[in-house]
Amino acid sequence: MSNRIRILIVDDEPLARQHIADRLAHEEGVEIAGEASNGLEAVARIRAIHPDLVFLDVQMPGMDGLDVVDTIGADEMPLTIFTTAFDQYALKAFDRAAVDYLLKPFDDERFSQAFHRARKILELREVDRIAHRLRDLLQEDHGEEERPREFLDRITVESRGQVRVVPVANIDYVTASGPYAELHAGGRTFAVRERMQILEEQLDPAVFFRVHRSAIVRVDRIDAMLRAPGGDYSVRLKDGTVLSVSRSRREALEKRIGAET
Repeated sequence: MSNRIRILIVDDEPLARQHIADRLAHEEGVEIAGEASNGLEAVARIRAIHPDLVFLDVQMPGMDGLDVVDTIGADEMPLTIFTTAFDQYALKAFDRAAVDYLLKPFDDERFSQAFHRARKILELREVDRIAHRLRDLLQEDHGEEERPREFLDRITVESRGQVRVVPVANIDYVTASGPYAELHAGGRTFAVRERMQILEEQLDPAVFFRVHRSAIVRVDRIDAMLRAPGGDYSVRLKDGTVLSVSRSRREALEKRIGAET
């Protein structure tokens, strides 16, 4: 993301697009990078201009807003604020990893709340990006000197309308849930829009182990490894949680548990 938030406005009603543009005119550091009047145009514009944030109408003729997300892919979509006159779409919108949902007609206060929530998430992502770049530059400056690989020590999530940080040290295990991963920490669950593969690569393998395509566990939280009569395996964590273990990962996990004990 640059210093300005680049925004795409998608709605089949010109007046609705203008209302959003008028509200954005009062916000600092904003650039309306484009508009689209239907789903097909929205897909093309997202792929062409790569906006930071999309205001996306749900109900449009032909390809609707939910179809746009499915076509682009939830993992590839920019931050998205859905807009619609029909509240029955709210649950489906959040299933597509929307950062917020505006029910028409919305007032200035509700619009501002949604926009500033998105701005905060973008700012936190930018801080993380700069930090990673600085570490890369420092490593380049050291030439051939070996430097330990950097792993995540915190993960940014949104919970109940607030952006917060979950320390990785508090995470007991991670599970997949549709377009989200769910972080389980101290009895609480936080949804984060990230693929399991990416999280696995960013978590310290000396601490975490992927026991299944849909589960990553903190090794020191494992209490026992269980075998079912059919030959399937699972792990029981110290809090009583039971998670399946893939057969292809069983042997490696047994070695890890042995190394930990």
